[in-house]
Amino acid sequence: MVGLGESYLPAFVLALSASELAAGLVATVPMLIGAVLQLGAPLLVDRLQSYRRWVIACAVIQALSFLPLIGMAAIGRISLVWTFLAASVYWAANLGMGPAWNAWAETLVPLRIRSRFFARRARLGQLGLLLGFAVGGLLLESGTQIERTAEAFALLFLIAAASRFSSTYFLRVQREPVPPAATNGPAALRSSFSAGRGNLAGPVLRFVLVMQMATWFAGPYFTPYMLVHLRLSYVEFMLLTCTVFLTKVIVLPWMGDVCRRAGAVRVLAISGLLAATVPMLWLISTNLLYLFIIQAFSGTVWAGFELATLLLFFEKIPVRQRVATLTLFNLANAIAILIGSCLGAVVLTALGGTAKAYLFLFLCSGVGRALSLLTLVEIRVSRFASWQVITRSLTLTPAVGSIERPVFTTSEVERRSALDAAFDPFKASAAELLPMPATATTCLPSHETIRDGSDVPT
Repeated sequence: MVGLGESYLPAFVLALSASELAAGLVATVPMLIGAVLQLGAPLLVDRLQSYRRWVIACAVIQALSFLPLIGMAAIGRISLVWTFLAASVYWAANLGMGPAWNAWAETLVPLRIRSRFFARRARLGQLGLLLGFAVGGLLLESGTQIERTAEAFALLFLIAAASRFSSTYFLRVQREPVPPAATNGPAALRSSFSAGRGNLAGPVLRFVLVMQMATWFAGPYFTPYMLVHLRLSYVEFMLLTCTVFLTKVIVLPWMGDVCRRAGAVRVLAISGLLAATVPMLWLISTNLLYLFIIQAFSGTVWAGFELATLLLFFEKIPVRQRVATLTLFNLANAIAILIGSCLGAVVLTALGGTAKAYLFLFLCSGVGRALSLLTLVEIRVSRFASWQVITRSLTLTPAVGSIERPVFTTSEVERRSALDAAFDPFKASAAELLPMPATATTCLPSHETIRDGSDVPT
């Protein structure tokens, strides 16, 4: 669904409307609308009294959101209003189901295999996304060769919808051993979000939001720049996007090791500084081999940046407040992305939308990313213990690769407590006592308050 459908939506808008601004904004405006609508998800779960029913409903809505896109592609005419509406419904279901799916999946997977299961699931998800995006690029290139580009998009969206409908069947056959506890929905939501707002004020999340604004000042416009001004084929566009994503997947385990040795704050600062150079490198040359090198470098940089961000997210935010904080962060992140993309659209329009205007946009984005590093001076360095972070890919973009969100499991708390009870932390490290699969490595704080309110040293 993500690789074949969602990831090619900007290219679809560009092909049928020839509007470079719309192609950029369709990746950001619906995300904000979806982030706003997701705030009502906890209330609806409380009303349904079932994680399972809510997740299945969201999955069906996601599949149905492709139908207007299929219809427009089939007739070869696009309505931007209907396109943005369909994308907004898609993102509302996408972001709205996340916390409920997380809570439900945790009750289905036994504690003893939970970390290994979700790590393998993340790998399979990445492989599926990569294969879907690759197949999509090949289908679009074939359609272009026979002058059937619109029909090729219709086929892509049809397969994406069918994929989501088929995944809905597999969701339906799962049981729900532990339904959500009945709560006073509005009161619980206000209490949870109150804690989340306090965490959003932290320097780590402030830095990430400023960096996102600077990144997406130019990020949404890489697709029209590559397809219109560089005149890349869909296959070349696909390969360049796959390069940044695949590089992130390959270097992520190594980055976990780097974070454990150098510290997450230092990795965040260095990767943030290097991320500032990435858009500026696009000013040097349009040689295709050179662009592949830039994308591989970009994937490495963003792998370090996103992992370090997650490590600090886990360090600074107590376990019980993470879901609420992540929900509000999704909203704040979408607002930052939209502000950045709208500012970029204003600059692009003012400069006439020429190739040089895009290069100026990339230059401004690099400068903005560099300036965002000034907010890092507030972050206090802590000692970390090695731990594992598992994520799920929300979407795939040519600018930053995939956008990742963490999968929370209670196993992190139970396993840390078991380590504490059984071993002397001065004699062995957590990494030596509890080897992890070759996936991302996280870091946790020296103390953490868990559900019962006790203070557990790690």
